[in-house]
Amino acid sequence: MRRIIWITAIMMCFTIIATACGAKNPESVIKELGKVQNKMESYQAKGTMKLNTSQQPLEYKVEVWYQKDHYYRIALTNEKKDITQIVLRNDDGVFVLTPRLNKVFRFQSDWPDNQGQVYLYQTLLSSILNDESRQFASDNDAYVFDVMANYQNASLARQKIWLNKEDFAPSKVEVSDTNASVMVQVTFDEFKFDPKFEKNAFDTQANLNAGAAPAPSAAASDEGDTANPDDPNKATGTDANGEKADGSAGAGDNGAAADPQQSGDTGKEEPKAEDTMALPSAFQEMQPTYLGDGVAWKDTQEITFGGNAGVLQRYTGTYNYTILQTQPKDVAATYIPGEMVDLGFTMGQLTGEEQQTLTWTYEGNQFRLTSSDLPFDEMVAIAQSVDGEPTK
Repeated sequence: MRRIIWITAIMMCFTIIATACGAKNPESVIKELGKVQNKMESYQAKGTMKLNTSQQPLEYKVEVWYQKDHYYRIALTNEKKDITQIVLRNDDGVFVLTPRLNKVFRFQSDWPDNQGQVYLYQTLLSSILNDESRQFASDNDAYVFDVMANYQNASLARQKIWLNKEDFAPSKVEVSDTNASVMVQVTFDEFKFDPKFEKNAFDTQANLNAGAAPAPSAAASDEGDTANPDDPNKATGTDANGEKADGSAGAGDNGAAADPQQSGDTGKEEPKAEDTMALPSAFQEMQPTYLGDGVAWKDTQEITFGGNAGVLQRYTGTYNYTILQTQPKDVAATYIPGEMVDLGFTMGQLTGEEQQTLTWTYEGNQFRLTSSDLPFDEMVAIAQSVDGEPTK
């Protein structure tokens, strides 16, 4: 009997020791995460991102390539509509590409250093390491961190980050608003540390050519000379105002619309009217599914802006704003000044001060959301909701 008791006691000791050796406390995990961040040379990730920021949830496939020090390639794909946009950072700057439509937009920005992205591993690690009030938990095969969210959209308050216990690879991220409602969710299906990329993996022209349409559009054939998008000093094309952009920081008026006129009944500026052109037969008007509380559609006008036929939608109420939709001709590189804005499915650009304009492209359309009284978070939410079905 005494022998059995001794054997049982010894087994319990071994169990306690094994458990203690296998478990890691928060301090040791944080220390190891710091080492991972400092030693990281490259990574590749694939997953799915869901945005719950409008009336209709939006889902995108996400693929991220990173190579030290500042090379990024993020492909965002709407599988339902077969549209892929690529956010690229290389030695020449930051670009947003729509390869199928041969469109490139170049930004003067230090993105993503100046703003976090939920699908970037660096952002997740920094959020964990920098939050001294972080909450730590162990959940099966993952460490779970509940930390403050530090994103451009101030309505995103907190986030939960799941990291694989074996190698600290991310498996899931949930970003919540102040009401604890999950607004953004990213699920990582694959994550590889230190992959080797091709020499031209982050080259603008190579990425544009890889997903280009089989034949150029009629608009592209009429465009004439185009610029090399890899040369930041020679980025030309039709800018947001329909004028030739020379890629200089002084183009335009601090990024504001160059030719607006005041609209007395809504308190916002609108584009000057040009001789109205007929809308292309393939043009499909798209409207936001989220308007903002106390806001209603006022009217829609067919206009010509920057030499392109389009529609101008006006909304009024608690906030007053317009949405201008056009289909610019294909260009090699369009320079847009201002501040980059993460819309989830693409990058937009915010310009102006008292009156602000958020410009973005999607499915070959360029949208300009303009208002003098619309809060930033509302502006982003409205822009995200335009990614819906075209109006009939």
